[in-house]
Amino acid sequence: MAQNALTLGFRPLLIDLHPEWQTALKPVRDTLADLSAMIRRRREEGAVIFPADPFRALRHITPQDVKVVILGQDPYHGPGQAQGLAFSVPDDCPCPPSLRNIFKELAMEYPDRPMRRRHDLSDWSDQGVLLLNASLTVEAHQPASHAKKGWETVTDALIQHVARQPQAKVFLLWGSHAQAKRGLLNGPGHGPHAILASNHPSPLSAQRPPVPFIGCGHFAKANAWLREHGQAEVDWMGRPAT
Repeated sequence: MAQNALTLGFRPLLIDLHPEWQTALKPVRDTLADLSAMIRRRREEGAVIFPADPFRALRHITPQDVKVVILGQDPYHGPGQAQGLAFSVPDDCPCPPSLRNIFKELAMEYPDRPMRRRHDLSDWSDQGVLLLNASLTVEAHQPASHAKKGWETVTDALIQHVARQPQAKVFLLWGSHAQAKRGLLNGPGHGPHAILASNHPSPLSAQRPPVPFIGCGHFAKANAWLREHGQAEVDWMGRPAT
């Protein structure tokens, strides 16, 4: 159904989003229309585009329920990988290198818990973690192929809308691409938030200066900050895959 909806354009995918997300997207509806037309054209030209539902990250959560925001760059570009959630892949999909480093960091921060095995991060979304990529679509085997096509305008609007919500929240900015969004988080009337920044979890940068991802402690630090501000912690390790 989602694949058919993507073929037909964004309207079938947007119409059942929470009203608050629709409010956030109103100022960028012309950009969404242009993106929809571009994707329709590329599909007609034979391009394979992932994921089937670019807006899945918004379906698990309302803006008022967001406790943590994790920003990625663009979806995985291999078949069967992209789910519409940043860094997440299906449990039966091989674990991508960046996600392996995320799990390595989790194991360091929570040594008394069984290591996370589930590759699907939808349980994080269900707990209030917005897993948002800067670009929400990509063409098969062509990383960043839909970057700078308009998606950044859309996702910046979503980030700003979340930042304006009154609840306490944590922004995890991994890598220079995510850290470039810091300016969106400091507007007037924004709710209390913490910003934790490090290198990207990619093997190319995870252990390099200036702030290596491995050893950053972000997951435990985010939970500690949430506790201090009356928010429930995120169970990052989750239940084992069944």
